[in-house]
Amino acid sequence: MSILRKTLLSSVVTIMLATNSHAQTLFTYGNTPVSKQEFLNAYNKNNAGETATAEGYKNYLELYTRFKLKVKAARDLKLDTLASQKAELQAFKLQVAENYMNDEATINLLVNEAFERGKKEVHLAHIFLPLEEDADAGEVKIASEKMQSAYERLVKGESFETVAVAYSADPAAPVNKGNLGYITAFTLNYELENIAYKTKVNQFSKPYRSEIGLHIFKNLGERPSSGRIRAAQILLAFAPDMNDTQKQQLAVRADSIYQVTIAGGDFKTLAAQFSDDNLTYQTGGEMMEFGVGKFEPAFENAAFALQNDNDISRPIRTSFGYHIIKRLQRKPAITSLDDQRERDALRQSVFQSDRMQIARKAQLARIKSQTNYRKALYSEKQFLRASDSLLRGSAIPAITGITPATILFTVGNKKVTMKHWREYLTPFQNTRAGNTIPALFDEFTDQLIVDYYREHLESYNKEFAGQLNEFREGNLLFEIMQRNIWDKAAADSAGLQTYFNRNKTKYKWEASADAIIFTFASASLADSMRPIIQANWKNWSALTDSSEGLMQADSARFELSQLPVPDRTNFQEKLLTANTKNENDLSVSYSYIIRMYPADEQRDFAAARGFVINDYQAYLEEQWIQSLKKKYPLRINESVFKTLQD
Repeated sequence: MSILRKTLLSSVVTIMLATNSHAQTLFTYGNTPVSKQEFLNAYNKNNAGETATAEGYKNYLELYTRFKLKVKAARDLKLDTLASQKAELQAFKLQVAENYMNDEATINLLVNEAFERGKKEVHLAHIFLPLEEDADAGEVKIASEKMQSAYERLVKGESFETVAVAYSADPAAPVNKGNLGYITAFTLNYELENIAYKTKVNQFSKPYRSEIGLHIFKNLGERPSSGRIRAAQILLAFAPDMNDTQKQQLAVRADSIYQVTIAGGDFKTLAAQFSDDNLTYQTGGEMMEFGVGKFEPAFENAAFALQNDNDISRPIRTSFGYHIIKRLQRKPAITSLDDQRERDALRQSVFQSDRMQIARKAQLARIKSQTNYRKALYSEKQFLRASDSLLRGSAIPAITGITPATILFTVGNKKVTMKHWREYLTPFQNTRAGNTIPALFDEFTDQLIVDYYREHLESYNKEFAGQLNEFREGNLLFEIMQRNIWDKAAADSAGLQTYFNRNKTKYKWEASADAIIFTFASASLADSMRPIIQANWKNWSALTDSSEGLMQADSARFELSQLPVPDRTNFQEKLLTANTKNENDLSVSYSYIIRMYPADEQRDFAAARGFVINDYQAYLEEQWIQSLKKKYPLRINESVFKTLQD
């Protein structure tokens, strides 16, 4: 019950922080002012889509002032210092902070770019030379000169295929002559995708160095997106030492299986029996949904060539073996981002890709500016020397002039010192030093800046501050209501009885009945049990106990409006009502009427207790509000209130 109450309170009580200290004051409680803008922020958030009226503002002002009084009382009791309050607030901060950390402008640009690129596919060819990111100068020179030679031959007019076979280190180059097939957005690393999409049809790129090597791409052509496909396959795989004769025998076997499939053989059964694909044979050969650029061109071409769902291809040969492909579902390419589900899916793809490096760089630049990041003045040479000693597990040489207290940079009001850097380096001690120190220091700096910003996000982002304050005050409201009203009312037996005695006339029965409400897991079970219950309804408890949870029953006095029956006009004793389907699941209910009662019979205290608790809580709350208004006098600025509709 408390979770439900807390959820309802959190959704109802949404308050925005006042954003203008010079704003018009709408009301004060005690010495605390509330601006017109703060009130409007809260009103608009809780009444979205409704037309504002003077009456609406008046009613909401009453609710809002009551809320403010309660939260003020909670703060004065220092409930915000409770460990539970602090823990819940911190958990909420961690939960929602990331939503405010990202650079939304950059992410939206990346989403839109991916959408536009996804509209077409690029037929790509490739020349590749491997080169490790930390290769020495000699290795870089040799690889660069070789790739430059390939580029010059292309410039002179030699065919891309010839040059690819001559230069490319791709093991498949002698066979595919550099032809990679079609690619689309997210097929390649983002940096390589950029080159592919910026290279015009029938043109080739300049040599480009990535973290894995050197590349030249050629755009062989473009076409509209093929969309995505769900497919199943039966793979007859080539063994590593299989000769041509054995491969031909495998082709014959593949064709035999294909003939069985088109004759009506169950594809799932055949996949489980014959497929060598260890990832899919247990699921009837079904593969993960894919688009172009995921598999070899021969496989993709065959899959996308299937015209209808459940069509099956002839055996297709790839470097892996022979594939028999069954189309399960074809999904067209996204044509619009107006569908929020499509946009969210594309956004998620961006988040899971290396594109996010771009967004993180933009995020870091923004955070550095907002937190007023400043690098301190110190000798770079001596810093590297000191850091090298730390990496080797040694003390900082005194000659460097650097101590644990040496400031490296400031972010916000935090001074980051050599001591922090030493603690960060501890896990890296006795590893390769030298050129890793600048990279490690960049990572350290970025991490410290982002961590500081996240910890102080409330100071830098007004929307986050507003949401955090909503949660904080909503939690305080729940806490003080729990203490002052809900628990107090439920535990005050004497007070409840007294309140009932004074207000008995409020607690009368509507037309009612002693009844048993039966609920069944299915309509068929409900129908089969109907004659059994009709014949011996008194045995309802034993029937329920023996049903293994498929049947439930509740026996009590119910007001007729509470009974789950389709017809509420024909109640009579010994009636077993018609089936009623429950909206939330497939269950079915009906009721057996034991005894009828007329309207206006007096409820006793036990029957009225739930209603009495609710009313007694409202009574206690009203008394409490009146005492709070005396403690924190409430003053409404009527002239400002009249301007709300301006």
